Amino acid sequence: MSLEMLGITVLWVFLYGYIIVASIDFGAGFFAFYCKMLGKDHLVNNTIERYLSPVWEVTNVFLIFFIVGLVGFFPSTAYYYGTALLVPGSIFLVLLSLRGSFYAFAHYGARDNLTYLATYGLTGLFIPASLATILTISEGGFIDKQGDQIVLLTDRLLTSPYSWAVVFLALVSILFISASFLTYYADRARDHDAVKLLRSYALGWSLPTIFASFMVFLSIRNHNLDHFERMLDVSWLFLLSFACFLVALALIFMKKYYGWAFIAVMLQFAFAFFGYGVSHLPYLLYPFITITDSVTSPAMGTALIIGFIAGLLLLIPSLILLMRLFLFDARYVQGRP
Repeated sequence: MSLEMLGITVLWVFLYGYIIVASIDFGAGFFAFYCKMLGKDHLVNNTIERYLSPVWEVTNVFLIFFIVGLVGFFPSTAYYYGTALLVPGSIFLVLLSLRGSFYAFAHYGARDNLTYLATYGLTGLFIPASLATILTISEGGFIDKQGDQIVLLTDRLLTSPYSWAVVFLALVSILFISASFLTYYADRARDHDAVKLLRSYALGWSLPTIFASFMVFLSIRNHNLDHFERMLDVSWLFLLSFACFLVALALIFMKKYYGWAFIAVMLQFAFAFFGYGVSHLPYLLYPFITITDSVTSPAMGTALIIGFIAGLLLLIPSLILLMRLFLFDARYVQGRP
């Protein structure tokens, strides 16, 4: 495997890890607010708070690794994306700051303040919407190079069907992933009322997720035919993704094996995400950046790969330890001292 392929593979693994962990986190915050609005917060509060308390601060570790690695491996991305994403990136940072601050207010201070909980929950939906801009822009057609100046074509971005399809997919996906995990987590806690409610959310957001995926697939055909044709070349990955979705949906519908159902959901998004990534290569940004002409020097690339693999080997055991001590400890999950 070449240096650039190894580098982008490591980065893609980090980004996939962020998508799963962040989706659970963002969705949990939204469901806490949504259930509060419906007067059903007493059914899910304990489950959601027991999950959020130990993990909310570590969610962005995967994203930090990805951003640093992307700029380190492919320096050209800093020039193009850094200029084009100045406004969306600033919005993301503001939303992330608000979310972290209002989590502390809502969970450690004024617990009954609906404004704090609303800010925390809704920013969890706006953040992935802003991050989805990166994938949208990478398809090309939204950046214009005028001499040495990079210009983001905002009007084209805001009126593109593909752009809104990606945003819609980002929103429904985090809710489906989060509801699927929280259903399993509530089942581990033997909280039957929470399981019943969260299971209904998982089923409710399952079909919109598949519909949104289909809409993105169609809109790519109209926006970037070259990428669409390469997606057809690896269509078996997307078929496996759909098969995993059917398995997860069947298990959730049958009210059993919620843990296996969530693993199927993870595999569903893994196959789709890596299918999208493979078909996107060699481009990082159509038509300006490819992984071959923008890769860093071999010495720097080797050092980065060693560092990131070491970081991954350190991060995964740390997360496993966190899960064993808190998330999957029988007494902690059930709220027993």
